[in-house]
Amino acid sequence: MLQHLGNEKFLLQSLSKPTKGSAIIKLLQSFIASTCFLGDVSCKTSFFIEVSTVKVIGKRLKYSSKDDSTQKRRNSTPLNGLNVIDFHAHFPSTNWMNWASSWRRRLADRYGEDSAQILMEQSKRDKEEMRRLWGFAPPESNVCSDDEQAAKWAADLDVKGVDRVNFVTGGGNDNLAKIVRMYPDKFSGFAHHNLFSEDAPLELERAVKKLGLKGYKVIGSSQRRPIDDKSVYPLWEMAEKLGVPVIIHFGVLGGGGGMALDLRNMNPLTLWEVAKMFPRIPFVVPHFGAGYLRELLQLCWSCPNVYMDTSGSNRWMRWMPFEIDLKGIFRRAIETVGPDRVIFGSDSSYFPRGFSLPYLREQLKACRSIGLEEGSIEKIFCKNAAKLLRVNV
Repeated sequence: MLQHLGNEKFLLQSLSKPTKGSAIIKLLQSFIASTCFLGDVSCKTSFFIEVSTVKVIGKRLKYSSKDDSTQKRRNSTPLNGLNVIDFHAHFPSTNWMNWASSWRRRLADRYGEDSAQILMEQSKRDKEEMRRLWGFAPPESNVCSDDEQAAKWAADLDVKGVDRVNFVTGGGNDNLAKIVRMYPDKFSGFAHHNLFSEDAPLELERAVKKLGLKGYKVIGSSQRRPIDDKSVYPLWEMAEKLGVPVIIHFGVLGGGGGMALDLRNMNPLTLWEVAKMFPRIPFVVPHFGAGYLRELLQLCWSCPNVYMDTSGSNRWMRWMPFEIDLKGIFRRAIETVGPDRVIFGSDSSYFPRGFSLPYLREQLKACRSIGLEEGSIEKIFCKNAAKLLRVNV
């Protein structure tokens, strides 16, 4: 059992089952790192969390929960019985380094090698600053297999009381579908292939119908062409036909990535015509617009099929020309669109952090501070995501 007393003291009393491998140690380190830093959130109530069994068979890591009562386990977690679906996370696939290299190449092609190096160094400094701000440990240096990462994610969700995570990226559609199949009661995922490829509509159809993915994710800010280009309309037609949600990242890019490659894609209002043309597609704009809150609120007010997600640290608040905090953001969102189109996300990815519990705590605190009733909180942190993903909780 793992016992948490107050904000600082942790006692590792015993493990209910013998455990092989180092995964459980990393899991415990992740849990301690994520709960030691809670900002202004009070955590004076003691709670107990049963450590699930992790078995290593050959090179494949398997996870199994030994708790007979899901509700009993949930009530003993830091969330005290609240159902939570994380609509926006990234699976830390071994293919991640390939993506990082590809992004650096794109920067080099556009700005030159020297400029790309400066931008990447700035990105590294920005990430280090963010981790210091939240008290997160750096990403683990050893490379784990995708099977091991999936097992750690499944165990981490149980420890922290999260019902399901939706990975919006994960090393390609086929790779992410394989990850989801390992823990279908805990994981779901989105297709995330090239928006402008000729076969993008057919690939989306394959990803949904054959692979079982639940939607589509694209980073608008990293596209070289406008997101409302009519050449993309066949993809939107396919998404509408399939009835799946689409996440489009506008605004600044995280990790010091800076401005968009096409500045029109910074602004969520670029989606206006597309959202009007395809009113049956639930479009989700993450990170409260990532610096474009006003424009996102205007878009949501005008287009009832546009949602916003809450994911990440939302550090963009400090760049606003006016004072704004999470309470203010949630208040404006609820006043504009109500609780039915606001969806919780964490933007979590790597270990030892795993699921970012501090982000969740801060957002829950903000919602309760502005007087949101529990029914609205349940929609934001679980039911809205369950509806779009078509899953039961």
